[in-house]
Order: sequence, then C-alpha cells, then structure tokens
Amino acid sequence: MLPRHHRLRHRNDFNTVYQRSRRVHGSFLSLRVHDRRDTRWAVSQSDSTIAATRIGISVSRKVSKRAVVRNRIKRQIRAVWRQLLPHLSPGFDVITIVHPSASECNWSQFLSELKQLVTKAEVGYGDS
Repeated sequence: MLPRHHRLRHRNDFNTVYQRSRRVHGSFLSLRVHDRRDTRWAVSQSDSTIAATRIGISVSRKVSKRAVVRNRIKRQIRAVWRQLLPHLSPGFDVITIVHPSASECNWSQFLSELKQLVTKAEVGYGDS
C-alpha cells in the first residue's frame, strides 16, 4: 500500500486530474499528470499539502472482467510506484491508467514502462 499522503483518494481529485491533465501513453499503461503547483488552488494551500506527489490507479473492466485479475494488476503497479517514490518531484497528481494489453504483464514490465513514462512526463528527477 502506498503511504496515505501519496494516494489520490477522493472522486473530486480524480475528476480534477482528468479535466486538467496532460497525457503520456505507453503500450501497457498511460499516465494523466496534473501539476498542482500551477493552479490557483495551490497558492491558497499550505506547503505541506503540496509537498507529496499523489498517485491513483485506474483499472477498468475492459482489462479483465475478473476482479481478481484487476486487483493483482493494481497490487503490482502499487509496488512499482513504491519503488519510484524517491525519484518523483513533489507537487504532482498522477493517475495510472491500465490498458487491456496489460493483463498478461508482470512486475518487471510494469517497472520498465512506468520508468519510461515518468521520465517522458517529466514528473521525476534524478536517474528515474
């Protein structure tokens, strides 16, 4: 499980990211990235709420009709994000969208794809 301050938990947060984000596509995953530092909302909030990059995961029924498969994919993606957390810049909201082709993927494929997408979306810093 991701730490609480690194999770997108509310429907309004997901809606904000979907409305105001930029997209980055891969073969198994897509990212929707919203920079909270650029909004008027961020100016009115304290620095502690902006500090953490928050992550959400979306796996639709198009990926698999079976909840067991969808939950396994979510667990694998959460594990990859935990490994990438030290390499992320603060102040972003990121939604990971899983494509139907990802139902056959393993952890290492998710890791390599997320590293590429984080670099492409300019969410990370260092050697992510």
